[in-house]
Amino acid sequence: MIEIPSMRSETRYGIPMADQILFNREYIVGYSYLFRQPRWVMEVIDPDNKAVVVKRIDSFRPDFRVPEKFRADLDDYKKSGFDRGHLVSSADRRATAIKNSETFLLTNMSPQAPKLNQQIWRLHEDAVRNLSNLYVEVYVIAGPLFSIGKPIQEIGVGEVKIPVPHAYFKSVLAEDVKGRMKLWSFIFPNEGSRKPFADFLVTTREVEIRAGLSLWDRLRGANIEGMKRRKTKMWDTAKAARAAEKRAAGDID
Repeated sequence: MIEIPSMRSETRYGIPMADQILFNREYIVGYSYLFRQPRWVMEVIDPDNKAVVVKRIDSFRPDFRVPEKFRADLDDYKKSGFDRGHLVSSADRRATAIKNSETFLLTNMSPQAPKLNQQIWRLHEDAVRNLSNLYVEVYVIAGPLFSIGKPIQEIGVGEVKIPVPHAYFKSVLAEDVKGRMKLWSFIFPNEGSRKPFADFLVTTREVEIRAGLSLWDRLRGANIEGMKRRKTKMWDTAKAARAAEKRAAGDID
């Protein structure tokens, strides 16, 4: 039997559970029928597949691969006060128009507070893109988090309601040319913040417990378990940005 992780580069180090798994050209969604939004998204970022060739498409639309009774629609977000927040960034997929367009499927969206989506979440997306200039490949899993016991706000019209997450996680696995790995995980409350990224670092184990997911589960052994249980020091974002500028200028080591 062929395993899914052998078919797609995004799943090389594992793929979490979901109600429906949606394969796009350069990212994968684990969709939640209960939440009417992604439970998680997965992508690989490297300097080649994030090359800027096309403009942002802005083609927000429903994903008709999802059964209608579980599907989010554009009207659900109208006048809700929340952004249609990308979990896989549009700027990560700009090599072709169709790859960029796929990031605007509502199965890649979650109701994010505007001050999160337009500020620290966007800045963190930029930082992860720049990190890919320091490593051969950067694997990313991101998704919403709900806090048990806290009130949950809903948006939506008709029978379909979309719960608003209390927070979002992002787990970043970076691999260098010698196969050495670094693992960083973050939890961002669904609100604005001007704090540094390091303030949102958590252990990957905490993300797994809060999300109810097993991350990077094809990596086995004491080393990966140790990585999951400790916070890795925040990478040097200034160094990563300089590396991105060098690559953009054609001065590649």
